[in-house]
Amino acid sequence: MNVFALVDCNNFYASCERIFQPLLADKPIAILSNNDGCVIARSDEAKALGLPMGAPAHKFASFFRQHNVQVFSSNYPLYGDMSQRIMEVLRQFTPEVEVYSIDEAFLHFDGFQDYDMEAYAQQMRKRVRTWTGMPVSIGLGPSKGLAKVANRVAKKFADRTKGVYVIDSDEKRIKALKWLPIADVWGIGRKHAKRLALNGVQTAYDFTQLSDDWVRKHMTVVGLRLKKDLEGTATIPMELEPASKKAIATTRSFEHHISSYEELRERISTFATLCAEKLRAQGSSCHAVYVFVRSNPFMPNLPQYRNGMLVAMPTASQSSLTISKYALKGLTHIFKSGIEYKKAGVMVTGIVPKATQQLALFGAEDPRHEALMQHIDLLHRKYGPHKIKLANQDLTRTFKMKQAHLSPRYTTDINDIITVR
Repeated sequence: MNVFALVDCNNFYASCERIFQPLLADKPIAILSNNDGCVIARSDEAKALGLPMGAPAHKFASFFRQHNVQVFSSNYPLYGDMSQRIMEVLRQFTPEVEVYSIDEAFLHFDGFQDYDMEAYAQQMRKRVRTWTGMPVSIGLGPSKGLAKVANRVAKKFADRTKGVYVIDSDEKRIKALKWLPIADVWGIGRKHAKRLALNGVQTAYDFTQLSDDWVRKHMTVVGLRLKKDLEGTATIPMELEPASKKAIATTRSFEHHISSYEELRERISTFATLCAEKLRAQGSSCHAVYVFVRSNPFMPNLPQYRNGMLVAMPTASQSSLTISKYALKGLTHIFKSGIEYKKAGVMVTGIVPKATQQLALFGAEDPRHEALMQHIDLLHRKYGPHKIKLANQDLTRTFKMKQAHLSPRYTTDINDIITVR
């Protein structure tokens, strides 16, 4: 018997803050994006107040004060470490764990036919809460799609389900699918939801009543797999090995406007270097670099400008020197004087595994780059990041985001570790 489970952390970012500050329990919490720009996560209490997702922080400052909303800058080192700890706990219950996102994981249970899966999931939920402090909801079913549906039931009716719901009969499956709106089905985007609504599909159950031919024609084989999953036939496989990213980006909004080419050039070089470091960390190289610049759209009184350019490289690379070089080539073509730039970024794409990249007969990269990058990465692991920079970077400057509401990095920085009196 195959059973799939989806474990989803409840209000993950807000819960990470509450774990280390218990007095925040039941208080509305809002987590802000990079540079404290807008709201990217809300606790249930904040949602109940009507705080919208994506709310600009500067426009909602009075709202935060009026409703005593606890505001935090995004603390990604803390969130990432807590996620890793939770995933390690889950691996104690089954070796087949697919980390789907920072706060979600699919689990596959094969050969557990003699287990009471609801009791097993409650045990799993209790251990995650005891060992990490994180509240989770767990949905179980005969496929990943139905595990997702069961998870929504577990979370929506937490008082009755105690955070765990199992779809283990056709009666439960049909009841859950008739309850779930089609727009809330995993894998159904806004475009497909509109098209399905025009064809009379209002719920997940309605979707399963469509013919296979119609679904394959209008939603490709991906949509057909989802339909089969919701019918109870597992067709969406587990992805146990972390896949390499198809693109890696480093983008930043600046604390102040940048108008000079020299300053913008330094930022682009730094962003390109960060992308190269991420490539090397996952053992990949890239074939192309995309660079973009943007003025401030919230200041219409200033000249508005946005542009970007994709620059192909003669051979795939993971060298900070090479990727920075081609990113700056792109910048020279799109830079426009007289503009107050507020945001810029670099994205590397055409990513391939380093071990299998195709070699070039002409225009090959300097073979000394590989050894140089290995030594730089080694020094950064030993002495900390950003100790060694390219000559076109500002040697005295370390880019720091605006994080006026940043909580301590309790689990990743020895200086922020909790002191017990």
